[in-house]
Amino acid sequence: MTSYTAPLKDMQFLLHDVLNVSASDVAGYADLDAGFTSAVLEEAGKLATDVLHPLNAVGDREGCTLENGVVRTPTGFKAAFDSLREGGWTALDCDPEFGGQGLPYIMGTAVGEVFVSANMAFNMYQGLTHGAYSAIHTHGSPEQKATWLPKMVSCEWTGTMNLTEPHCGTDLGLMRTKAEPQEDGSYRITGTKIFISAGEHDMAGNIVHLVLAKAPGGGEGTKGISLFIVPKFLVNADGSLGARNSLAVGKVEEKMGIHGNATCVMNYDGATGWLLGDLHKGMRAMFTMMNEARLGVGLQGYAVAEAAYQNALAYAKDRLQGRDVTGAKNPSGPADPLIVHPDIRRSLMDQKSFVEGARALTFWAASLIDRHHRAGDAAADGLVSLMIPVIKGFQTDKGFDMAVQAQQIWGGHGYIEEQGMSQFVRDARIAQIYEGANGVQALDLVGRKLAQDGGKHVMAFFEMVKTECKAHDGDDRMKAFVEPLKTASKQLQQAGMYFMQTGMKNPNAALSGSYDFMHLMGHVCLGLMWTRMAKAAHTALDAGAADRGFYETKIATGRYYMARQLPACATHLARIESGAEPVMALAAEAF
Repeated sequence: MTSYTAPLKDMQFLLHDVLNVSASDVAGYADLDAGFTSAVLEEAGKLATDVLHPLNAVGDREGCTLENGVVRTPTGFKAAFDSLREGGWTALDCDPEFGGQGLPYIMGTAVGEVFVSANMAFNMYQGLTHGAYSAIHTHGSPEQKATWLPKMVSCEWTGTMNLTEPHCGTDLGLMRTKAEPQEDGSYRITGTKIFISAGEHDMAGNIVHLVLAKAPGGGEGTKGISLFIVPKFLVNADGSLGARNSLAVGKVEEKMGIHGNATCVMNYDGATGWLLGDLHKGMRAMFTMMNEARLGVGLQGYAVAEAAYQNALAYAKDRLQGRDVTGAKNPSGPADPLIVHPDIRRSLMDQKSFVEGARALTFWAASLIDRHHRAGDAAADGLVSLMIPVIKGFQTDKGFDMAVQAQQIWGGHGYIEEQGMSQFVRDARIAQIYEGANGVQALDLVGRKLAQDGGKHVMAFFEMVKTECKAHDGDDRMKAFVEPLKTASKQLQQAGMYFMQTGMKNPNAALSGSYDFMHLMGHVCLGLMWTRMAKAAHTALDAGAADRGFYETKIATGRYYMARQLPACATHLARIESGAEPVMALAAEAF
């Protein structure tokens, strides 16, 4: 049986030492003093440790079952979901007009990490609901908001997103689901959607599906797609539930991981739906949901790695194997603990430095979303849009790698299901695939985001890194951070220049290097975060911080990342500059 404890001190360090949230001019941030955020995160941590994480193995073992058209969730899930609702956790950062608590998005992000680490499959039920809430909140009519949002905020009703079909995933232009307009203004939705997370379950009175479909007159491709609200149960004028809609679950998928979440085939047979947003502009409305979902998946990447790391660390300190080559550290015992061995330390430092860096990047991105939504800052929106494919793609790739490393520390015991380490690996794997597979994230980054708005957002990022480095001129303590960051940033810019020089003439040259560029940029982003964290730690030490060990550990962990991880940027650059020829050399029939 695994365990999990929320990393409250690390979170507080980011919120208050690094981001200094309570001093921000963003609306609502002044209320986020250390006492308040500590109280919120501590309560979330208790729920995660005492209620959610014990159900993690239960959900993995039992999975979800389809009985007479209803999906039964694992033992204990419904009671835990009730606890989540009763505690107001589903409403944390939602609009008070619809029953939300109105806290900034960054607080929802921090609490979300805790819940994901504790039980990723369980948290998806409310996480997807939040995404559907955001789409309706942004694009819905006043009547739609009044009808759907209050009960979605409380998670009395949950929500989903329906994009993928059996014959099309990323290429949504191939979609076949149809929407036929009716005289009363509604639409009849007919088609099949697959891989619908939380598509059916027994924990809420209604499920509000957001479904992409093609209405007449929209033309070919994605430009003809519209988004519709299609509930499991229709809703009467007084807000009560009415007749069952013409939709049903065809199947619950058997998956590699996240067994506790119901991944459904959804069949719509003339189901009643209502247009959300503008006709034939469904992709715009869906991307409100998609960008939030991709940030959330990037969070899943490091949050599962955090839980796996905690259990690997505990095992490394407890398991006796071999002797320290420099002399016995446990002379009274038959062997020394695993943690004395350099290669075990390397693995643990890989995990620790990644998780803490990724947490910083995700919290910073969440603060940019708040700055955009609460202060109308268009530059913040452009910057976070640039970061989304990096956060989703890089963090889930590395998060999976770190979960594997955590399992490896357990040796053969990590391969045994009852120990629980394999679940972290299996659960983490899906994050690289859903909400846009990571190869698609890389193509989005290189093919769209770099050139967005004339390239001003990536240029702003380069300038941000340059400014950060200049801020530490003359501070010898920061050289171990600034010099590697300068080198990595130059390599990232060189890769960007290569794309500019070759991409127009040979698009394959840019696309062949897109995945490496995503990882190169991911390393630079984490390097920037570690530089900021190191400075914050030094500032705290200079001010006489009581817990010197915490801040010294933070600096040492950052030094590790800069020395051992940032050099990977050179490899990524070399691959990018090798161009398309090595990648495209073989004809398809030669494989």
